Amino acid sequence: VQLQESGPDLVKPSQTLSLTCTVSGASITANVFWIWVRQPPGKGLEWMGATTTTGTTYYSPSLKSRTSISWDTSQNRLTLHLQSVTPEDTAVYFCRREEYWGQGTQVTVSS
Repeated sequence: VQLQESGPDLVKPSQTLSLTCTVSGASITANVFWIWVRQPPGKGLEWMGATTTTGTTYYSPSLKSRTSISWDTSQNRLTLHLQSVTPEDTAVYFCRREEYWGQGTQVTVSS
């Protein structure tokens, strides 16, 4: 199973950040959780949300109002949407499934 994150590396404050996780070697319709986490500079990992793509999705309470996860089964990929970003959303963003992790993608929020 391989996961690859992609998206912009620089986003302006108040914009919506959208990151895509493209999956190979497994179907995103498998009954497992696909998870988004992030790591701000100098801090630990922060769990953001998870979905099975078959009807169960959870979000971190602290991010729930700004976060959504969508998916495209035809492209076998998931997309994280984070609205109204601030510099505090600067982080490396990862998607993962169980023990499988993407390499992560650095996102900086700055004007």
